[in-house]
Amino acid sequence: MELKRVVVTGLGTLNPIGNNIQEYWNNLEQGVSGSEMITSFDVSKFKTKFACQVKNFDPLQHFDRKELRKFDPYCQYALVSAHEAMLDSGLDLEKIDHDSAGVIWASGIGGIQSFLEELKGFFAGDGTPRFSPFFIPRMIADIASGHISIRYGFRGPNYSTVSACASSTHALIDSFYLIRMDKAKIMITGGSEASVNEPGVGGFNAMQAMSTNNENYKTASRPMDATRDGFVMGEGAGAFILEELEHAKARGAKIYAEVVGGGMSADAYHFTAPHPDGLGALNVMRNALKDANLKPEDVDYINVHGTATPLGDISEIKAIVSVFGEHAYKLNASATKSMTGHLLGAAGAVEAIASIFAINKGIIPPTINFSTPDPEIDPKVNLTFNKAQKRNVNVALSNTFGFGGHNSSVIFRKYTE
Repeated sequence: MELKRVVVTGLGTLNPIGNNIQEYWNNLEQGVSGSEMITSFDVSKFKTKFACQVKNFDPLQHFDRKELRKFDPYCQYALVSAHEAMLDSGLDLEKIDHDSAGVIWASGIGGIQSFLEELKGFFAGDGTPRFSPFFIPRMIADIASGHISIRYGFRGPNYSTVSACASSTHALIDSFYLIRMDKAKIMITGGSEASVNEPGVGGFNAMQAMSTNNENYKTASRPMDATRDGFVMGEGAGAFILEELEHAKARGAKIYAEVVGGGMSADAYHFTAPHPDGLGALNVMRNALKDANLKPEDVDYINVHGTATPLGDISEIKAIVSVFGEHAYKLNASATKSMTGHLLGAAGAVEAIASIFAINKGIIPPTINFSTPDPEIDPKVNLTFNKAQKRNVNVALSNTFGFGGHNSSVIFRKYTE
C-alpha cells in the first residue's frame, strides 16, 4: 500500500500569549511571558497564586448564551481555535467529502470546571440531586471532538486521545496516521485544556509539581534553570487542519509544513516521575525518526517538553544527547513553556504550532527566564536562552511527555514538491 503524504493547511490557537496565530507567533519571537496572578478565584490560601491564563477572551463574542450552557471552557477553547484553523485553511464545506473528513481532539482532563461547579451546587444544597442535564456532556473529555464534528458536518473518524500532557501530540499523530493510511482526506486535530481553577491548582500543588515562586511570577517558568521549582500552569488550545497532499494541492491550499513522522513510547517506570535516564524520551524520539525515515542530523530544531520540573528537564536533555550524539550540539532546542506555561493536554498542539513557526519564519523561539546554569544539564546543547535566534529550519521535532509515562514526538518538515 502506498502511504499518502500529509500536510498542514490550517492553524488556530487561543493561549496565554496569543488569541490567534499571528499574535502567538509575534509573542513567541519577542519572548513574552504569559504568567500573571490568578484572579478567577480566591488564591489567598493556595501555595501557587499565579498561572498562564488566556487573556481578553469573551465567550459571548463567539457563542450565544444558550449555546454556552453546553460548553465547558475547555470546549469553548477547542471550538474557537478549530474555527480559526478552518478559516485559515480555506476549506469550502460545500466541496469536500464529509465522510472522509474527521476530528481527533485531545484533553488531558476535560471539563473539570463543569465538574467543580456541579459539585459545589450539590453540596451547598440539602442533598437533593439537582444536576444540570448538560453536566455529563459538558464534563467528558471527548465532547469537544463531538461538537467540532457537528459544527462542520465531518462524518469521518471521530474520537479523543487522553494521555495527560502527551494527549494532543497523540491526537496529531493519530490524525497523521489515518490520512497516511488513506482512511481520511481531512482531519481537524489538536487539544484544549482549562484547569486554572481550585482543583487544578490545588491538586498539582499537593503533588509539589508546580512552581510556588509567587514573588517572581512573571519569570517563574524557568525550564533548564538551576533555580526552577516546577511548572507554571497554562490553559488554552491549539488546532490543526491536516490534509492529504494531493487533496490540498487540488484546491490550491497554502501549505505550512509536511507531517513526516510520529513516535510513541512508555517509560514503564513511575506514575509521575520520568525515567532518570530518559529512556522513554530516548525511545520516542528514535521511533519518530524511524517513522519519518530521517537521520538524527536531519533535525534542525527540537521543541523540548521542558516543563521546568527538577527531574524532567535533566532526563530529557540526557535523552537528546543520547539520540542525537554530536549533532545535539549543532541543532537548536527551546522550551516554549517558559512563555505559555504548561497547557497540559493542549501543550503538544500549541508547541507543535511553535515548531511550525520555526520552519515558516526561520526563527527559533527562545527559552526565556534563564539565568543560572544547572550543572546536570549539558551546557553544549543550544537551548536558545532568552532571545530568539535566526536559523533555517527544514525539520522540527516536538516532544511531549505525560504522567503515566506517556511519551509522544511529532516531526514536521518544510514542504517541498
